[in-house]
Amino acid sequence: MTSIHRAGAHNKIQQTFGKRVWKSRQIYAMLMPNLILFAALSLYPIGWVMKYVFYQYDKLHDPIFIGLDNFVRVFTRDPYFWKTVGNTFVYVAGKLVITLPLALILALILNRRMRFSGALQAVMFMPTIMSAAVMALVFYLLLNPYSGAINQMLQALGLIQRPVNWLGYQNAMLSVILVGTWGAVGNYMIYFIAGLQTIPLDIYESAALDGITPLKKLWYITLPMLAPVMKTVIMLAITSSFQDMQSIMVLTEGGPSGATEVMFLYTYRMFFPISISSQATSQFGYGATLCFVSAAIIGMVTILYLFLTRKLDDLY
Repeated sequence: MTSIHRAGAHNKIQQTFGKRVWKSRQIYAMLMPNLILFAALSLYPIGWVMKYVFYQYDKLHDPIFIGLDNFVRVFTRDPYFWKTVGNTFVYVAGKLVITLPLALILALILNRRMRFSGALQAVMFMPTIMSAAVMALVFYLLLNPYSGAINQMLQALGLIQRPVNWLGYQNAMLSVILVGTWGAVGNYMIYFIAGLQTIPLDIYESAALDGITPLKKLWYITLPMLAPVMKTVIMLAITSSFQDMQSIMVLTEGGPSGATEVMFLYTYRMFFPISISSQATSQFGYGATLCFVSAAIIGMVTILYLFLTRKLDDLY
């Protein structure tokens, strides 16, 4: 009897599940294109990477199984990769320190009901939808030490006496950070504006009746109520900044002397050598391993950030 009851219950569960699926068929049909694209553009490449991390593979030879030798090479025989990791952290930290406060300040200014605020928001958001490669090419021409418009303007204003080599060894990292900031600040500004518009105006009106100064309103009302949006924006900024490489590839190609080479640009070189100084042939197996290690680094940073923010939430 027990087995019969179990079989009946199992059949009932199957029928109930089938009915739920049939009732939600329109939802599943709408989700199916996204799931197919996700599988084709995300799951399949991840599977490809996971396969070739155990192989020595390039265009000239068939794949050769080498076990964990690619990982050994990353951690013991490739100090240049860890230099690119250090460059990446410098780039990410510099970009976040400049971009997020600037985006918040612009959001506070443009969120006010002022004339042409919508047009100004659109202008500030415009760099976000531009091609990163095209944007970097424009800045490459502007930053040219001899014929660039920036040096000519600064010399005309008397701020510099001689042309500055903005893409030289000492200034290259700062230049790529500023270019990255210009391309990202409008995007995060829109997020902050959306968060500011969710704050009830009644709170500000009550604070005004109590004689609260604008600075105290910002510190005790705006920033605390904007905290959930801010945490999300910071996480998005961290993950996207770690993946930046297009503008750096156009501006400096990782130079000079590797001063601006970030880890994903170095990984890209393993698949598609882009200069004479690059690897002579593509190294798909080692490049796949670098992808895996780089993704693990970003994952650990993201987990650490989420852990710290959760601890701060518990404290307050």
